[in-house]
Amino acid sequence: MLTIGLIGGLSWYSTLEYYRVINEEIQGRLGGHASAKIVLQSLDFAEVREYQQREDWPAAGRLLAEAGRRCQAGGADLILICSNLMHKNAEAVDAEIDVPLLHIADAVAQRARGFEKVGLLGARWIMEEEFYAGHLRSAGVDVVVPDADGRELVDRVIFEELTQGKVLESSRTAYAGIIAQLVEQGAEAVVLACTEIELLIGAADSPVPLLDSMQIHAEQAAILALGRA
Repeated sequence: MLTIGLIGGLSWYSTLEYYRVINEEIQGRLGGHASAKIVLQSLDFAEVREYQQREDWPAAGRLLAEAGRRCQAGGADLILICSNLMHKNAEAVDAEIDVPLLHIADAVAQRARGFEKVGLLGARWIMEEEFYAGHLRSAGVDVVVPDADGRELVDRVIFEELTQGKVLESSRTAYAGIIAQLVEQGAEAVVLACTEIELLIGAADSPVPLLDSMQIHAEQAAILALGRA
């Protein structure tokens, strides 16, 4: 079994879910007392969030790259950034490590094949830039996002609530309304492109399938760790 390196703490709420899903997948496939071999570098999200708000992506990239090097030094055979947004720094991390970086958008794009068009929910940079959606489009999947008001709401809920451990029914209702709008735009599925959204939204809140990026990313890591790609 390969050792999985996790760059986490982005936020810790979703890192906890990565650890759970990876271990459940390993144990489910191997049985018995089997569990995953994991190296974790958990960052202080307050520091990362400050870089995000200043849009100082070079500084954030250096921070994540150092975490990636520490994961590799700890024995990691493959590395995950436990965040959709921080894949803005995927190239900076990849350049500093000698083991594969499993890109979350590639894992999601692989799962999204078969849908012609998907909705995309995440931090505003995810919804407004191409560093993430481009991976889906390269796989032949068209992407639609909420309007400006919807993007503001989705982003606000992520950073003012979910990454601080707050799960509000009013926000669940609001997200369900935005998902309905994406479906009206032709979305056949919706990508939860923030690793905390799955804490808020589930299948019962959507008339179309939800592609949970955290779940997909973690499951793919476990499969690769077992050499079953």
